[in-house]
Order: sequence, then C-alpha cells, then structure tokens
Amino acid sequence: MTATDDDELTALGYRPSLERSVGRFGSFAAGVSYISVLTGTFQLFYFGFGSGGPAYWWSWPMVFVGQLMVALCFAELASRYPFAGSVYHWSKRLGSATTSWLAGWTMLVASIVTLSAVVLAYQLTLPQLWPGFQLVGDGTGTYDSAVNAVVLGSALVLFTTVVNAYGVRLMTRINSIGVFVELVAAVLLVVLLAVNVRRGPSALLETAGTGEGRTSGYAGAFLVAALASGYVMYGFDTASSLGEETRDPRRTAPRAILTALGASFLLGGSILLLGILAAPDLGDERLGLASGGLQLVVLQVLGGTLGKVFLACIVLAITVCALAVHAATIRLVFTMARDGQLPASAALARVHPVHRTPVVPAVLVGLLSVAILVVNVRQPQIFTVVTSLAIVLIYLAYLLVTGPMLLSRLRGTWPPPGTSGFSLGRLGLPVNLAAVVWGTAMAVNLGWPRSEVYDAVEPHHWYLQYGAPLAVGTIVLGGLALYRGRLRSRAGVLPEHLAEAQPVV
Repeated sequence: MTATDDDELTALGYRPSLERSVGRFGSFAAGVSYISVLTGTFQLFYFGFGSGGPAYWWSWPMVFVGQLMVALCFAELASRYPFAGSVYHWSKRLGSATTSWLAGWTMLVASIVTLSAVVLAYQLTLPQLWPGFQLVGDGTGTYDSAVNAVVLGSALVLFTTVVNAYGVRLMTRINSIGVFVELVAAVLLVVLLAVNVRRGPSALLETAGTGEGRTSGYAGAFLVAALASGYVMYGFDTASSLGEETRDPRRTAPRAILTALGASFLLGGSILLLGILAAPDLGDERLGLASGGLQLVVLQVLGGTLGKVFLACIVLAITVCALAVHAATIRLVFTMARDGQLPASAALARVHPVHRTPVVPAVLVGLLSVAILVVNVRQPQIFTVVTSLAIVLIYLAYLLVTGPMLLSRLRGTWPPPGTSGFSLGRLGLPVNLAAVVWGTAMAVNLGWPRSEVYDAVEPHHWYLQYGAPLAVGTIVLGGLALYRGRLRSRAGVLPEHLAEAQPVV
C-alpha cells in the first residue's frame, strides 16, 4: 500500500521524504484535535453567550452547515491530492501560481497566530483547576493574567515544538491518545449535563436583551455572537495536511475530514446546548466573562472534584489542539518551501534523516508563535485583533480553494477526467457554490470593524476597531509584493525534492 501511495506522489514530480505511518484514527484525530470542541467551546462560550444570550446556540448548527459545504469540497480534493500543505497544494492544482501562493501565505500567517491563540487557553483553565498555576502574581494585578498566559502558553509551545521535531510517530501517538480521552470526556460531559438539566429548550429563544439599542436588533447581536462558533469549526483540512504521512490517504483523508467535522458538531453542539439548559442561573453575569463562562457552569453543576476532572480533560484537549495546529503549520511551511515558494526554502524543506520530519519549520513556527504571545503582555486588546485576523485569513485561504474550484466546475475541468475517489457528482456545483457564498459572507462578518469585538475595552483607538481589515489588506498586499518581487522567479521544485525522471510540477 505504501509503495502505491509513494508512487502517486512521485508521479506528480515529488520525491517521497516524509515517514508514512499515520493510520485511519491518527488522520481522524488530527482533524478533531485541530477543531477541538473542548478547547473552542470552553474558550469562547463566554463571548458567544455574552454577545447573544442563550439564543447564540443557533449559530453552531448554522456554522456547521456552511462549513460542511466547504468540507465536502475539500473531501473531493483530498481524494485526488492527499499531499502535505493541503490548502496550498489544492489551490495550486486549481488556480494560478499567484493564487496558490496567496492561499498558502494567508494560511501560514493565520496558522502561526492560531497556535498562539490556542495556547492562551491554558490561562482560562489551569488557574481554575489549581491556583498554583497562577505563577505571576495572584491574578488580581493589572497584567497578572496576561503575563501568566504568556508563561503557560510558551511552555506549551516548547512542548509541541519538541514533539513535532522528534517525528510524526510520536506526535500522532500523543495526539491520538489525547483525542480518545477528549472524545470520551465529551460524551461523559454530555451525559452528566443532560441529567442535570434545569430548564426546557425554550431557553434557547432567550436573547437576554442583547439586541436592545442596536439598529439591526437581535440580528446584529447574533452575527457578533456567531463569531464564537466561527472561531471553532475550522481546521478539518488538517487530516489531509498529513496526507504524505498517511497510509492509503485517498480513502483515509476524505473520510477523516468529514467525520472530524461531524463528530465535532455533534459533541460541541450537545455540550453548548446542555450547558445552557443545565446552568444554575442564566442571569449570572459571570457566564459572559472570560473568568467564568462554560468552565463556571461545569464547576457549579458537577461540583468541585468532578468538575475539576473535566477541566483536566480540557487542558489535555488544549494540549493536543496546539500539537495538531503546530503539526499542520509545519507541513504547510515544508510543502511551500519544497516548491521554492519561501525565503530560505532549502533550509525549511530539509527533512531530518533519522526522524524524517522537517525540524527547522518546527522550531521556526514555535519561535514566531511565542513572539506573537509577547504582544499579549500589556496589549491584550491588540492580541484580540490579531487572533480575529487569523480566523479571517483562514476563511480567505479556504475561499482561495473553493473559488478556483467553482470556476473549474463552470469551465468543465473539474473533476479531472479519468479520476476516481470521493465525488459529489451532480451535487458538486450547488455545494461548491454554497461553499463560496458561505465563505465570503463569513469572512465579511468576521472582519467587520465592530467596536464591541475589536475595541471593546479602554483605551479605545480607531486602529484597533479597524485593525482586522487593515491588517488583512497589509498581509495580502505585502505578501503579493514579496511573491511577485522576489519569490516568483525562484519558484520550482527544489532539486533534492524532485522525483527522478519526472517533470517539475
């Protein structure tokens, strides 16, 4: 099986260099851990609930339907091109060289920032698990929490760097164990919350007055609250990012993408739903605060001891989520560098002869994410802008795949003739169109310069409120200038990665 998989990679012009050892569950676990419902739901519940009240829950199925359209398109692509750096490689097969580079560039910047954002979730959980994790001050100082978050987050980045640099076998083993525990914990949490429900489903229609004072009424509040769900349900393409290290990837990767998204939707939606229905007091202002949120509900409903057991599971979920984000980013750096698409490509594309993993990208991504963390020390509001920017860029990167794919369908060049594998058949065009419309609408909603999202606390600055669109424009235009000015002329598969007797692809 491995020889066949490597032969397909060779046929596209690349010499196989990564270790192909990831199985079906490992591939599924990569997608699940990147989405990480325990990380995302617990990290962002307070924002969604505080912005839209209990009715914000309806944004979860809304985002799922939209992202399912994208995932179905990705599943088709994964069955034909299951290679490292999925988004970049898919865009390369569908669009122009500039489009594919921009897809990879935006995804790369977003992924590094996402790693920084994920590791900050330690601060929301560890001090509630044990006060001793508040290493800086007692948590009441102006910058105690922000500095402590950087310390804890940097320690986690160091761990993910070492594991990913050691090799995919260790990374996959830790990730799979973590995901198994996360799934079991999520199911048990759903059951325990269900037996402690205090109110009926009608509570999901309550808005808690969040639409008052808005010209758009609750619709405006709901669109803001929907960001909490939009920030969670992405990263399912990671299953295909490990395609060159997965056995039988043409079958494994598409299934892993769809099952990862589906499992995350069911478990995450159930936890949010039952958390709202089981909360002792929906009027408790702490539910809309970062220091309270869903963690507070679990501690109140399940009690201190059992509640802390689940908080420990959340810590594990955050850990494997960071591990998966780091792993996916490394593969993206590697595959772009292998094509000569980044500065210092030869060093970034070098694979360790023993561990068969790109070590330099692992270290570089870790260093950059820690550098971004430092911004959080005295400017947490700026970090909020940067984090939101990362999600906008990821949705933009997805659009740079689904958009060219839609054009290929309209031109009759997709799917390629003579290919087999997962196919949407006649549903391909409407699903692809829906994915593009959804991605565009969500990118606009995520990047809209709302003061309550980007400039919520004093001191207020105009550049914070408009930070996301300004930064997106700067990153896109700056990236294009870098590519067209320096990198485009150097593009091409590096000689050491070029398959023998194969054309450059």
